[in-house]
Amino acid sequence: MTKDARKIAIVGSPNVGKSVLFNNLTKRYVTVSNYPGTTVEVARGKIQIGEIECEIIDTPGMYSFSPITEEERVARRILVKENPDLVLHVIDAKNLERMLPLTLQLIEAHLSLILVLNIMDEAKTTGVEIDIKLLEKELGIPVVGTVSTTGKGMDVLQRR
Repeated sequence: MTKDARKIAIVGSPNVGKSVLFNNLTKRYVTVSNYPGTTVEVARGKIQIGEIECEIIDTPGMYSFSPITEEERVARRILVKENPDLVLHVIDAKNLERMLPLTLQLIEAHLSLILVLNIMDEAKTTGVEIDIKLLEKELGIPVVGTVSTTGKGMDVLQRR
């Protein structure tokens, strides 16, 4: 993660491992609360990266930057109103093609972004191979492969 990051938002579709990634990063007490004016829960925690303390926000699941559901509205509002210094877009590596449209929308919104290809172990098991360096080049953003359930790739992510 960049050295100057202060507020980091984790976004992505439901069931891609955002909360597990969040728990791996924070490794401590987490505050879960309803987003003001909604019943949608948002988790917040702290992480120390070098000498900088960062707030990590685990946003509700979203499929698109153009919200339809209450969860998507809350996630978008966090990205627009809270203006995070860095956004981690977590996707299921097995379903790369289906999940890249949101990545492109986040890039078009000019958000500071890292694409986190999660569940890489299952992708490999099903025969999905991803050239991370080529994907980085094509998208113009950092890309990191992870397995959030085991912590694999967390060290690489924190260095990005």
